Amino acid sequence: MVVLAICFAAPAFAAGEATLEIVTKSGVRAFTVELATNDAERERGLMFRKELPAGHGMLFDFKEERPVAFWMHNTYIPLDMIFIRADGHILSIAENAKPLSDALIPSGGPVRSVLEVIGGTARKLGIAPGDQVESPALR
Repeated sequence: MVVLAICFAAPAFAAGEATLEIVTKSGVRAFTVELATNDAERERGLMFRKELPAGHGMLFDFKEERPVAFWMHNTYIPLDMIFIRADGHILSIAENAKPLSDALIPSGGPVRSVLEVIGGTARKLGIAPGDQVESPALR
């Protein structure tokens, strides 16, 4: 029992990192992202994290387009969720998702990937639906 509590309390990081750029009307915005490419990494996501630096995030890659829904269970920091279609264009953005909420946040249609960044980032950087996301991780 104690071992399980320690495992769940310790932050687990995704296996790899990549760079990602979003081409907006006001310029290119670059991020360093942790990659969540398997079920275990996607289920864990950014749970239990107490902070996320500006310019960093987590990219959830499903390898194919499909409707998805996320939640903020055990996630302590507000996040922007950027839902990305297979062609790299942003379909929708859920801004400032409420920490610790179990409410489902749907993609609004089929997407290949989701980028999670610190809450308020999309508005601050002018990231909007239709913007193009480019990353070697999405090839």
